[in-house]
Amino acid sequence: MASTSTPLTLPVLPLDGEVVLPGMVVPLDLSDSEVRAAVEAAQAAARSTPGKPRVLLVPRIDGTYANTGVLGTVEQVGRLADGDPGALIRGRSRVRIGAGTTGPGAALWVEGTRVDDTVPDPLPGHVAELVKEYKALATAWLRKRGAWQVVDRVQAIDDVSALADNSGYSPFLTTDQKVELLETTDPVARLKLATQQLRDHLAEQDVAETIAKDVQEGVDKQQREFLLRRQLEAVRKELRELNGEQEGEESDDYRARVEAADLPEKVREAALKEVDKLERSSDQSPEGSWIRTWLDTVLEMPWNERTEDAYDIRGAKAVLDAEHSGLQDVKERITEYLAVRKRRDDRGLGVVGGRRGGAVLALVGPPGVGKTSLGESVAHAMGRKFVRVALGGVRDEAEIRGHRRTYVGALPGRIVRAIKEAGSMNPVVLLDEIDKVGSDFRGDPSAALLEVLDPAQNHTFRDHYLEVELDLSDVVFLATANVLEAIPEALADRMEIVRLDGYTEDEKVVIARDHLLPRQLERAGLDQDEVTIDEGALRKLAGEYTREAGVRTLERSVARLLRKVAAQHELGERKLPFTVRDEDLRDLIGRPHHVPESAQDPAERRTSVPGVATGLAVTGAGGDVLFVEASLADPETGAAGLTLTGQLGDVMKESAQIALSFLRSHGAELELPVADLKDRGVHIHFPAGAVPKDGPSAGITMTTALASLLSGRLVRTDVAMTGEVSLTGRVLPIGGVKQKLLAAHRAGVTTVIIPKRNEPDLDDVPAEVLDKLDVHAVTDVRQVLELALAPATAGVTPEVPVAA
Repeated sequence: MASTSTPLTLPVLPLDGEVVLPGMVVPLDLSDSEVRAAVEAAQAAARSTPGKPRVLLVPRIDGTYANTGVLGTVEQVGRLADGDPGALIRGRSRVRIGAGTTGPGAALWVEGTRVDDTVPDPLPGHVAELVKEYKALATAWLRKRGAWQVVDRVQAIDDVSALADNSGYSPFLTTDQKVELLETTDPVARLKLATQQLRDHLAEQDVAETIAKDVQEGVDKQQREFLLRRQLEAVRKELRELNGEQEGEESDDYRARVEAADLPEKVREAALKEVDKLERSSDQSPEGSWIRTWLDTVLEMPWNERTEDAYDIRGAKAVLDAEHSGLQDVKERITEYLAVRKRRDDRGLGVVGGRRGGAVLALVGPPGVGKTSLGESVAHAMGRKFVRVALGGVRDEAEIRGHRRTYVGALPGRIVRAIKEAGSMNPVVLLDEIDKVGSDFRGDPSAALLEVLDPAQNHTFRDHYLEVELDLSDVVFLATANVLEAIPEALADRMEIVRLDGYTEDEKVVIARDHLLPRQLERAGLDQDEVTIDEGALRKLAGEYTREAGVRTLERSVARLLRKVAAQHELGERKLPFTVRDEDLRDLIGRPHHVPESAQDPAERRTSVPGVATGLAVTGAGGDVLFVEASLADPETGAAGLTLTGQLGDVMKESAQIALSFLRSHGAELELPVADLKDRGVHIHFPAGAVPKDGPSAGITMTTALASLLSGRLVRTDVAMTGEVSLTGRVLPIGGVKQKLLAAHRAGVTTVIIPKRNEPDLDDVPAEVLDKLDVHAVTDVRQVLELALAPATAGVTPEVPVAA
């Protein structure tokens, strides 16, 4: 513990912003009045006492004196290095400041008590370790500064108090830290404090050195890279001069490329502006890489590249016929387009009002009818490049119109990329699955397509990335969709809708024979003379093994058949060549999956009981046959009312209500026991309950099912019907007549009932289908019931259809 000794009376020498610790020797400027007064007062007092003049060195922080000072002796008075008068003062010991007193001279005199801060010898173990640690830290710091002489002096200090006070020379300590050291009278605590301060400083110094080293390494790398690039440019320059070539800087290279490129005037101006920006930007600027990427994209675009259309109309038609069977509507539309283009070109009307004669067609139809492959055939027939743009699942508007160049990783939209990929400004662009485009917080891609697919606007299409006008008026856009209703109305209005309602059985046989079979033979590793499939087998595959609007499942069935034959040949079970006939199909690929209703046993048919009628519907996969079942609840157990099942939409539920209301109001006229409808519950069910159903076209089918149930007369198996019913019994028109008749033909139905006002739609139905169907156009439900219900006395379906 520190102890006190004899009181002292000393003149105060204030130190503004400075701290002197015992053992330190400091020069002080005597030009300061307070310093001079204190030194003179000390000298005057020393004349009457032996020894050197003594002063009390007290730190003064912001006008406030510290509680502890240092007894200092004036070693010498003379001049400093700059010539000013000064005094050399040595700190001796700590003095705790007491009350003020009087003394000679103009200085402030105070009474103080010397602080005894000696440590007993020998040093305790923990103190010795502390001394050793401090000396190690001080030595490490001094060696970094190159102060080797001071290292020896610090190592020679053994006194704990003197060693701690030696920190007063440290330039990194703040005034507050030195005051804290001064006022810590316990020498061991003071040494701990000095050790901690030195340790903290060394840690900060290590971090600063690490940062400085990393920065210096980065700077050195940049300088080395800069030097190497300059050397590389110099070497290239020497090589160009040696080879007689002339080439400037990279920006000059871009300027030359832009000026040499065949660009539209506005595009050239925009590109030259970007080259000017590139010349002003530094090599390290990220903007430079953005500009170079943009310039590369612009220069890669085929601004003035166009392929010549093949105006051989007959040749184009032959190409379409050879690559696709059926699809007459589309083929005629493409032929018309080419014919008009040829005549406009012959008369010099290729460009009118800045716009060329492009086309925007939407091919709408069920899957597998050849919409996508038709686009490539159209390009082949016209002699144009073909590009396919898949839009299924696209949800970002920037996918169509491009990203702004300010975004990292910005790219032009899919339309611009398709043009660049095609290498010409007039390709055939197939926008596949346009009805599968989605929308979310990033925008609506279908809205961005409005300008692309508008013939009145797309000659000035502006991509967000390019930001220059792009002429799309000469592009032939073909869009494909399964469901027309899924396309936004504004977008559908800009396209010419061409419906592909599916293939007839005869067309499927031709497609399988001419296209699918050769392709699958090649994939199965078989030659055409090794395996053949006769027409009867193909027809059975199309009619009984597959029932679809397109031919995808048919192609898979053909592939499966050929794989089976190839495997049997490799196993030694079958010899080649081999001809597959219809009777071989069951052994090779199993039983048929779709047996026509008319081919089943009369007792197993769905319409073998009253209350079941056959309807026709349109789904996303084309036309289909739809059965309607009706039943009456027991009057004692069932509740009155109408029950509908089969996952029906609101429109179909209303049609059921209308059918029931019509029969209730006209039951006597139709000779039906409508009294049962008042007290007994009516249940109408549409099988395949997991499939949602909606629409008004099942109205007459439900009416027929209910009439069959009430009259006990069966509905003819070979009859299918479609049409909306009104409360007065009128049969109203519906849509999808062609698809529904194709479905009836596939299902083996021979008699079809349609509304009278849909009779003009029969012109779209293939002739070979109409030849096999007995189509009745009706205006009233009474005609439907007369045609569809079997005679009451027969009890079974008549063999001869009832005449209209």
